[in-house]
Amino acid sequence: MEPIRMVDLKGQYEKIDNQVQKALQEVLQSTAFINGPAVQRFQHHLENYLDVKHVIPCANGTDALQVALMGLGLQPGDEVITADFTFAATAEVIALLGLTPVLVDIDPKTFNIAVDAVARAITPKTKAIIPVHLFGQAAAPMEALLQLAEEHKIFVVEDNAQGIGATYTFSDGRKQKTGTLGHVGTTSFFPSKNLGAYGDGGALFTNDDDLAHTLRGIVNHGMYQRYHHDVVGVNSRLDAMQAAILDVKLSYLDSYNEARKAAALQYNARLSGHQKIITPFREGDCDSHVYHQYTLRLLDTDRDAVVKKMGEKNIPTGVYYPIPLHAQKAYKDPRYRPEDFPVTLQMTKEVISLPMHTELSTAQIDYICTHLMDAINS
Repeated sequence: MEPIRMVDLKGQYEKIDNQVQKALQEVLQSTAFINGPAVQRFQHHLENYLDVKHVIPCANGTDALQVALMGLGLQPGDEVITADFTFAATAEVIALLGLTPVLVDIDPKTFNIAVDAVARAITPKTKAIIPVHLFGQAAAPMEALLQLAEEHKIFVVEDNAQGIGATYTFSDGRKQKTGTLGHVGTTSFFPSKNLGAYGDGGALFTNDDDLAHTLRGIVNHGMYQRYHHDVVGVNSRLDAMQAAILDVKLSYLDSYNEARKAAALQYNARLSGHQKIITPFREGDCDSHVYHQYTLRLLDTDRDAVVKKMGEKNIPTGVYYPIPLHAQKAYKDPRYRPEDFPVTLQMTKEVISLPMHTELSTAQIDYICTHLMDAINS
């Protein structure tokens, strides 16, 4: 059996080696390294994949979130609501722009932002909501969040860094890719993502023509014409080498996500009957979850002891995220009380993520599950 990796980028790369080398060689020969044909080609292909009017590539997923908020014209002191249980980048960009992060609790089934918590947090200063499609799961309350935002005339910015390729199904049966549901969506192409570059990269998505125009200027120093700076911008561009790699991998994204789903279903079959394990929730036929992470809840178990025992069997695991944002030194605020975040605090003690990638074998999954159950039962 091959060594088990949390993410097997090497195995994935070996299958597309020739295509990647060819794409990189074309960029090198063109010498168009910034905003060249490779970037435009990838942008167009991603627009078609997502069925969205505008994709604006940028340098990384954190920049994508920051540029999205800049493009919406939010002002210092405006409040932006987001989940307490997520990676820091989501709140980081709010604080960097002088906006006020408002952290709220999550749903225990999906790990995604709780609609009732959002509704309670809305004030006259609220200007945006950032739902996070955490671990690859389409945020279950998106339809309700969109309705809430419309009622209160506030923006919805989707953090789709972990969910690219996931599909959200509305109550009327209509389907739409995550990242294209709100006013603007963002993603990251960090190498370990479902659609990952071989370096940093990110993008924004929108169907709003005027907003897209603004965002395109912001990522390029506020320029639409060289040396004419119409808006305050940043330097955040996806380089052509990464775009060429991403364009190759985009054609495999659905098959990559299907491989992750297949691995998740194998995990579920082995683990769902255990009384101390809650396997990841999913809606319907699994289109709503692309399993960026396969994250379990361990009940009445010393999670850290399990992590240690798994490591002794050369099985990597992850804990995303052990400290909620409201307890982080950078985001502490007297407004927050532990009793405001009961679900988040529970999840920080219970969650554990198992290896999840496109190259997992049945033998590896069996080995992981056997030793996980042994670790819990011992």
